[in-house]
Order: sequence, then C-alpha cells, then structure tokens
Amino acid sequence: MELRVAHLYPNMMNIYADRGNIIALERHCAWRGISFSVTGFGLDDDISWRDYDFFYLGGGQDRDQRLVSEDLRAKGSGLAEAVEEGAVVLSVCGGYQLLGEYYVTGAGDRMEGVGLFRAHTVAGSDRCIGNVVVRSDIGCLDLTLAGFENHAGRTFLAPGQQPLGKVVSGFGNNAVDGTEGIVYLNAIGTYLHGPLLPKNPGLAEYLLLQALRHRYGDGVGPLSPIDLSLEEEAHGVAVRVAGGG
Repeated sequence: MELRVAHLYPNMMNIYADRGNIIALERHCAWRGISFSVTGFGLDDDISWRDYDFFYLGGGQDRDQRLVSEDLRAKGSGLAEAVEEGAVVLSVCGGYQLLGEYYVTGAGDRMEGVGLFRAHTVAGSDRCIGNVVVRSDIGCLDLTLAGFENHAGRTFLAPGQQPLGKVVSGFGNNAVDGTEGIVYLNAIGTYLHGPLLPKNPGLAEYLLLQALRHRYGDGVGPLSPIDLSLEEEAHGVAVRVAGGG
C-alpha cells in the first residue's frame, strides 16, 4: 500500500513547525511498511486532486494567507470533490480559516474562503494563546487531544456543523462557545498546533486509516498494531501540562 500526501503551500503556510504533522504520518507508515510520498504545491501549480489521499494545509501570516486565498479559491472545487470522495484534509489555524467561508482581518479586510467548511472567522482584539485540551468523538472514537493555540481569529461554525471537539482547557474556536475545530466528512479544521499529530497518535492513526481507505476501499483495516508507547506517554504529558487531567 501507499499513502500519497499533497502538502499545500508548504513555503507559505508553515508556522509553528507544523511540518511535524507530515513527519508523523511518514513514521506511522514506515513502521508498517506502507509506502509514503509527499508532493508540495505552491501558487499557480496545477493539482491532480484524485491522485492524493491526504491534503495538508498549515497556518501562515495574514500577508501569505491573502495570496494563498486567491489561488486556493480558484482550485477549491477540486479539493471539495476530493473530500466528497473520501479524501482526508487536515488544515491548521490559517489553513482552517481559509477553508471556511470568509476571514475578516484585524484591519477589516475580508478574505473570501473556499467554503469547504460552513464557518467564518473574524479577528479579535487580542490573541488566544496557550496550551489546549479537547475532548473529541471523531469517528465514534473517544479521544483527548492536546495542542497549542496562538490565534487572533474567532471562528464560528454555522448551525448544525460538527466541531472537532469540546474544549476542556484553553480557548478553542472563539473563546465563547466551548468548541474547537470543525469536521466535515474526512476533512478537519483546527487551531491545534503542537504539532498536532505527533502529540496525538490516536488521531494520526485514525486519519491514516481513512486516507488508506480512500485509495483502497473500506475493506482496509484495522491497521496492524505498532508500539506507540512513547507517543502515548508524550501525549499524556502534553495533556497534564495543559491542565486536562
């Protein structure tokens, strides 16, 4: 088997060392003998969306987000079609915002989003910064997720939309309604840096399985067991540090 990853705008949307999410996926594949390939796509690059099983979009500064938003909107229909067909998307912070309906910056400028997520973001007067713990039931699992957030944006989900989870400790989407992130099919938006997947091996395993099923069908799985004791220990420390247990 092979996992094919498309890393969107890696030179522009990569703050807080979130390339670690790609490294974590590669390690989870390598430990099982699963082939792994990652291709970066920048501004004006053509993407054959159906060739990939996992799409990753990280965070960036407002200046870079503005450039990316224009390019991504021109390509967004292809990403939406891939998601409808079962592909996995992980978008973090600025990437999360750009896959929503729109983002209003602190200067009052409005960036139109792709609209994959029924959510919008408005910059607040101060930043939401610190460790965060979230309880998530994604995929009918019962996961505790740990991460670090640093965002001025306040994201609000449209009625009926599924958050990634409920905040145990930290700010989450908007520091008001207790939600964090969003889930649509196999697409996730979140403010959790950390990077997210090394800190949360249970989520990494879940997303890997969904991506493999996108290529090889629902008959794939469960994943062969591997020793994740060190990863689980690190996860436990991250949760305790953030005050989540």
